[in-house]
Amino acid sequence: MSQNGNSECENKDIQHVFIVGCKGIPANYGGFETFVDKLTEHNDNSKIKYHVACMGEEEGSFEYHGASCFKVKVFNVKSATAILYDVKALRKVCDYIRENNIKNPIVYILACRIGPYISCFKKEIHSLGGKLYLNPDGHEWKRAKWSTIVKLYWRLSERAMVKCADKIICDSKNIEKYIKRAYGRFNPDTCYISYGAELGACKQTNEAKLKKWFADKKIKADNYYLIVGRFVPENNFETIIKEFMKSSTKKDLVIITTANVKFLRKLEKTLHFKSDDRIKFVGTVYDQELLLDIRKNAYAYIHGHEVGGTNPSLLEALGCTKINMLYKVGFNQEVAEGAAMYWDKSDGNLARLIYKCDTLSEEEIKELEAKAQKRISDKYSWERIVNQYCKVFLS
Repeated sequence: MSQNGNSECENKDIQHVFIVGCKGIPANYGGFETFVDKLTEHNDNSKIKYHVACMGEEEGSFEYHGASCFKVKVFNVKSATAILYDVKALRKVCDYIRENNIKNPIVYILACRIGPYISCFKKEIHSLGGKLYLNPDGHEWKRAKWSTIVKLYWRLSERAMVKCADKIICDSKNIEKYIKRAYGRFNPDTCYISYGAELGACKQTNEAKLKKWFADKKIKADNYYLIVGRFVPENNFETIIKEFMKSSTKKDLVIITTANVKFLRKLEKTLHFKSDDRIKFVGTVYDQELLLDIRKNAYAYIHGHEVGGTNPSLLEALGCTKINMLYKVGFNQEVAEGAAMYWDKSDGNLARLIYKCDTLSEEEIKELEAKAQKRISDKYSWERIVNQYCKVFLS
């Protein structure tokens, strides 16, 4: 973010939008990072100028997809690193707005990490003629990985940020309902704009790269159920693995994740999944082209997320995987509706669904695939999402 005070910054016809809260772009991994990457990539509205905070090892600035990106250097202070990063990024944003005399800026914060500091920043942003927008993300305080104290911090932080936000953009209708219900006394100004996705089935496969990955992992195309997601309890890995082991399917269960050693040991002690050679933890895949091809060549995708809003990995799966099997919770049903099959945690439920999927006819599989892709093209295309954001930012 250069300090230039040029005519572009003073142009009253341009709406400057400062985005704080993602780790940065270009996106390597993560929902917010992908969102900001696509938001800037598909922005063809000359009246909007994006500025994006990026976590970096050194200070600096660069242009990407027409956005002005600025690096914020922070020290690793474990779980507080993201809080420090957001605070430093907001400090830079406020200084930049003031020094460049930017009129009517919008500061858009992703996630509710900095509640204890938000009131002071809101006053400063308002004094500069700006507005504070918020994406509250999902129910972060429900995540099992947090201690009781950290969960309490998330709840209080969420409350403070919702109270201070001029507008709240929710990526899920269920999250919007929750915000209105839980914080109605603050009269929050909310709107719903989902994440987006692309129709990966239409993209050409890099066969050489995919074949090598299959060979390395001893996996065959169209012969595996797939999981992609963070290795945390609320994504229901234990239920999925336990039910898969009960099933009689001859296919593999391929799990793409960063395996937490402590959680992995707990699962092995409980399930003894290592005795089942169908269960394959294959590590992470940061190559987005390869990950897309892995999704396309899966027999089915199993989604166990139960905390949060519109999950990016679910949208990506609907855009390119033939069969999608989702944990039956409001967030997932809202996204897929009738374009997926659903399971719950009751004993044997998912195992029976796996058997049902194994016996689907080719016509039934094609019908599910068509429904999923239509769902993405009708409701979740990036062009549609970016256009909705343009309307909100320029309204």
